[in-house]
Amino acid sequence: MAAKTVKHFGYVNGSFTKCAQRISMTRGPHFSDSQAALFDLDEAVGQVSTKAKALPSYIKDHRARLRERFMVGGAAALPDYELLELVLFRAIPRRDVKPLARHLLEEFGDFNRVMSAPAARLRNISGVGEAVVTELKIVEAAAHRLAQAKVLKKHVVSSWDALLDYCQTAMAHGEIEQFRVLYLDRKNVLIADEAQAKGTVDHVPVYPREVVKRALELNATAMILVHNHPSGDPTPSDADIDMTQQIQLAADTMGITLHDHLIIGMSQELSFKAEGLL
Repeated sequence: MAAKTVKHFGYVNGSFTKCAQRISMTRGPHFSDSQAALFDLDEAVGQVSTKAKALPSYIKDHRARLRERFMVGGAAALPDYELLELVLFRAIPRRDVKPLARHLLEEFGDFNRVMSAPAARLRNISGVGEAVVTELKIVEAAAHRLAQAKVLKKHVVSSWDALLDYCQTAMAHGEIEQFRVLYLDRKNVLIADEAQAKGTVDHVPVYPREVVKRALELNATAMILVHNHPSGDPTPSDADIDMTQQIQLAADTMGITLHDHLIIGMSQELSFKAEGLL
């Protein structure tokens, strides 16, 4: 309720006269009243702040110390759960995020797997809302973009280690199989990196005709096949070997060289060429 003075004309002693009267009026909600609440939503289910709250000093001090340690010592100075806390700070500004960071690591295994976890699975974790999912996916996308920049438009032979690092970053921690093709020009410069298909935990559908067709569209003269094994074991299956042979046959027909097929495991990769399978 808010008191407000209004002027009006009244009938006093037989004549009209200007009068002032203080009356109480109820003011309806205004957009500005909701602005603070809009940005104070807490990610925990069922916990919504309706007005701004000061960040408790122990949380504020902890965040400041953690940020300082990171800036001084870099990521190597922090264990996984503290690095994850730094990421969660932006998504959850008014709550201690250490319990959630530890819970996410227990659920998914390590920092990389948390970042690459499917959004649907993340949303099933208590305390995780859209702000947290978005922040984790931004970090994941940034990591992929940085790794890709080191190999795209670069000569593959001279940047082979960077290429393997990129494949590890992009695919090693996925929970489903993904099949990618790296297309090269006649100088073996990487001109395109394209995801062809996604499958299940142990299978991904691949169509040799589509792989070669795309190479022709890009004017590529060579290819490197890459797919991951969510189990972590890069040992090729009979289906992997058969599919590679089909693609090689189709590529040979069109004068396109298949340089290699890489299978990305948890901490290592397997090269068909190095294993004598290609």
